[in-house]
Amino acid sequence: MDGTLKENDLSGVVAADKAHVWHHLVSHKGFETTDPKIIVEGKGLRVWDQNGKEHLDAVSGAVWTVNVGYGRTRIADAIRDQLVQLNYFAGAMGSIPGARFAERLIEKMPGLSRVYYCNSGSEANEKAFKMVRQIAHKRYGGKKHKILYRDRDYHGTTIGCLSAGGQQERNAQYGPFAPGFVEVPHCLEYRAADQGWGDLSGEAYGQRAADAIEEVILREGPDTVGALCLEPVTAGGGVITPPQGYWERVQEICRKYDILLHIDEVVCGVGRTGNWFGYQNYGVKPDMVTMAKGVASGYAAIACLVTTDEVFDLFKTDADDPMDYFRDISTFGGCTAGPAAALENMAIIEEEGLLENTTAMGERLQENLRALAEKHAVIGDVRGAGLFCGAELVADRASKEPVSEALVKAVTGDCMAQGVIIGATNRSVPGYNNTLCFAPPLIASADDIDEITGAVDAALTRVFG
Repeated sequence: MDGTLKENDLSGVVAADKAHVWHHLVSHKGFETTDPKIIVEGKGLRVWDQNGKEHLDAVSGAVWTVNVGYGRTRIADAIRDQLVQLNYFAGAMGSIPGARFAERLIEKMPGLSRVYYCNSGSEANEKAFKMVRQIAHKRYGGKKHKILYRDRDYHGTTIGCLSAGGQQERNAQYGPFAPGFVEVPHCLEYRAADQGWGDLSGEAYGQRAADAIEEVILREGPDTVGALCLEPVTAGGGVITPPQGYWERVQEICRKYDILLHIDEVVCGVGRTGNWFGYQNYGVKPDMVTMAKGVASGYAAIACLVTTDEVFDLFKTDADDPMDYFRDISTFGGCTAGPAAALENMAIIEEEGLLENTTAMGERLQENLRALAEKHAVIGDVRGAGLFCGAELVADRASKEPVSEALVKAVTGDCMAQGVIIGATNRSVPGYNNTLCFAPPLIASADDIDEITGAVDAALTRVFG
C-alpha cells in the first residue's frame, strides 16, 4: 500500500461496518461519534488503516497471532492449492495436510505423540477438559474430575473455559460457571507481598508458589483432582514469567498425586518465546498441550490438542465398548486449510531462523525496556520470554501501587497515534490492569524493536512527565 488511499475511498465500508459489525472487546457507544479503525492491508510488521496511515504492529494482530508477519504469499498459495484439491472432510477421516502437519508437529514435541484438530484455543482447551472428565469416569468412578487453574491465567471464552479462568473481570456477568474447577495462586514474583508471602524472591518464591498448588490439592483431596491447567507464561494476566524452580516443583507435584499436566500454549506456542513451545524453556514434560494462535500465524483457523500416548491409549482399551473412545467432534477441525497453512508457517520459521531471531530480539526488547525503566520511574517491573514481554506500570516503586487502567490506556493510545500498536492488560484482573504488553512478529528487526520502545518512551513522557 502506497499511503495514497483516502478515507472516502472506503466510506461505504466504514458505513457498513458501523451499521452491521459487532466488534470484539469493544464498547460500541463510542462509534456513535467516531469511526471504527479498519485495517486494510498488512506487510511484514506493518499494517495500514482505512485512512492510509501506517502502523508498526507490536502485538501480532492485536491478539499475539501473526507470528511470521503479514503478506506471506507462500502460505496463501498453499491454502489455495489445498482448498482446490480438498477443502474439508470430517475429522473421523484423515487428510494429507492433517497427517503431514501432525508428523512435523510431533517432531518438535518429544514425549508427545497424538494431535487432535479443532479450530480455536478455547475449543482446544474444552477438548482437554472433556478428556480429563472422561478419564475420571473410565478409571476413577467419576471422582478424579476436578481441574485446577491458576489465578491470572486465561484459557478461553466458552463457559467451560471461563470456569477455568483466573481473570475475574473477564468472567464477570457470565456465571454461574461449571463445577469442578478450582483456582490456585498466581506465580508473579513482583507481587509476592500482595500474596502475603513477604519478600520472597528467586527460588524461594518459586518453591512457595508451587507449594501453594500442593496445598490446594491436599485441601480438595488428591483423589478428586484430575488435571492442572497452566500457561507456561501467563499472557493476558500480565505477561508473568515463572520464578526459578517453579516448573520443576509443579511437575513433581503432578507426578506425586497422579495429576495430568495440561499446558495451554495458545499464546506461547510455535516460536513466541524463542523455543517451539513455552514449556520447553523450563524442562517440563506435559501430558497435554493446547495451541492455536501462532500455529498458522492467523492465515487459517487451526488449533490442536496434543497428548502423550499414555493419554491416547486410555481411550482405546476396549473395541467392543461403544462408549470407549473420545466421543467428540470439531466440525471445522476437518478443514484442510489450517494444517496446510501450518506446514508453511513452520517451514518459514525454520528456514528464516526465526527462533534464533526471537531470542535475540527478545533480549534487545527487554534491554530497551529496562533502559526505559531507568528513565521512567513509572516502570516498576520488566519481564518476558522471547518476543513476549511486559512492563508493569506503578504509581510508586516502593509501594508498587499500580497505575490506573485509564493511564495505561493513555499510553497505548499515544503509541497508536505515533503509528505503533502496543497492547496492555485490560478489563481482566481488578486493580492490576497495569502492564504494557509487547509481542511483535518473530521477524522483528533491531530497528523495529527500537522504534517500538522509542514510541513507548515518548508516550510515557507525555502521559507521566
